[in-house]
Amino acid sequence: MNITEKTDDEILAMAKPLWRDLVKSSNEGKYGEFARNFSSAMALAMNQVVAGHQFANSELARSLSEEIDPLGVIRRGEHVTVLYRQRSTKKQGEWLGRLVLGYEDGKIRIFSASIF
Repeated sequence: MNITEKTDDEILAMAKPLWRDLVKSSNEGKYGEFARNFSSAMALAMNQVVAGHQFANSELARSLSEEIDPLGVIRRGEHVTVLYRQRSTKKQGEWLGRLVLGYEDGKIRIFSASIF
């Protein structure tokens, strides 16, 4: 089954624990756990040096709130993008979280993740 054929509720249910794990490992600066569910292409693109630099130099990356609001799901090709309202425990304001999911070798994997 293509992930785009799932309902929004099904996609959000799959995405929530993946996003939660990204937030937790980002806050703790644990790259191995952060990259655990990445697709092979994403893992190659986001190496430990790049992630370590991000964790060391971004207050936001180390202070993400566990409280999130899902904003919606966008379907494109063989992937879905889940959008979240993300907050920080140390910085005022709100950010847009973006999580791109799809199947790789029969498993749900993260193809992209970012906060704007």
